[in-house]
Amino acid sequence: MASVVYKVGDDVSTDAIYPGRFMATVLPSETPQFCFADDKAFNAALQQKTFAPGSVVVGGQNFGCGSSREQAASTLKGYGLVIVARGFARIFLQNSCNLGLRTVICPTVEAEVGDQLEFTPAAVRNVTKGREFPIVPLPPARQAIIDAGGLIAYTRTRLVAERRA
Repeated sequence: MASVVYKVGDDVSTDAIYPGRFMATVLPSETPQFCFADDKAFNAALQQKTFAPGSVVVGGQNFGCGSSREQAASTLKGYGLVIVARGFARIFLQNSCNLGLRTVICPTVEAEVGDQLEFTPAAVRNVTKGREFPIVPLPPARQAIIDAGGLIAYTRTRLVAERRA
């Protein structure tokens, strides 16, 4: 099970996730420190490693809208967060796949901070509330890239497999 550690509404921009003033920092090992930097309490909790990898951020529609900065996805991945949203901005979703950030599209999700969630291939189950919400599965190719840990890891795995064949 995974705990919901943060909840946001609709139209959360990449600037809220990873503020533009930190764009000089682009290394995936350094970007996490700026995750939701303008929410001092949540950012501090992340930096203090208060939350276990696999903890969940719940969002509304159009999560990750705005600029195409991939740092927004890398900063979330740096803490091992899972993002469950009613919908994602197209570019953010592609950046998330490329970087191996686990994203779950769940158009009817209802969850609050502290709720416990379970994931199945077809649904998000809110154990705390005793409710289940269907997901929109990603295309198999995108899911394979996420499962591999990102596009680079996926490509390396495929190349090794092809060389063995």
